[in-house]
Amino acid sequence: MLSGSVNTNVGAMIALQNLNATNADLATAQSRINTGKKVASAKDNGAIWAIAQGQRADIGALNAVKQSLDRGVSSVDVAIAAGETVSDLLLQMKEKALAATDTTLTTSSRRAMNEDFKALRDQIASAVSSAEFNGVNLIKTGAAAFRALADANGTSTLTVAPEVMALGGAIVTVGAAQTIGTSTLANTALTAVNASINNVSAALARLGTKSKALGSHSTFVGKLQDALTAGVGNLVDADLAKESAKLQALQTKQQLGVQALSIANQTPQVLLSLFR
Repeated sequence: MLSGSVNTNVGAMIALQNLNATNADLATAQSRINTGKKVASAKDNGAIWAIAQGQRADIGALNAVKQSLDRGVSSVDVAIAAGETVSDLLLQMKEKALAATDTTLTTSSRRAMNEDFKALRDQIASAVSSAEFNGVNLIKTGAAAFRALADANGTSTLTVAPEVMALGGAIVTVGAAQTIGTSTLANTALTAVNASINNVSAALARLGTKSKALGSHSTFVGKLQDALTAGVGNLVDADLAKESAKLQALQTKQQLGVQALSIANQTPQVLLSLFR
């Protein structure tokens, strides 16, 4: 019988198998506690690991999307700040142009007003040329539309059209050489200034709407990242409370397994008593 054999100790083999299984479970539990993950590599669960990697790729891509949106918001905000400056300058120019339509002005007074008008006009050109962020100027002559990334695949964008506020353009109709040196020129300039004020106000409203849209989408992308991150955590993160309890149980089981193996190894010693 196998139970009376010194060559084959079935009890020891069973005890050793159980002990090895316990040690393997214990190593798994310790790994989960050390890494905080129940799926730390493809070996743990290939399907779940692959899904998690795909979601991590999307999360990383959304970082690029958010950066693009943030650049867009900054570019539009700089354009709005410059546009508001242009609007304020136009209001001052209207005051000068309206005053210069008075035919009773003295030559010296008209000359002084004309110099002020030209200085304000030139400040518009300076404000427009300075409205640049990271190489993007949405209000200068020849400005191109800004396209911000909108999704992780790069297939969707949010476009901000340029609003050119350079002198002599469709929005600021005041010419680069506009003056109020005579009452006739002043009337012409007043008409141009009034049109420019209305046009700039409408352009700023459009830019403000685009800035708000970019900001709202950036907020959404941030929330989407949080949701994806939580989803990845649900897939791969370990429940440390459960793993801690499991570790305690496995450590006790390991000690019992060692004792069982020790008892099984002592069985052949009993056979010696038969030969005494």
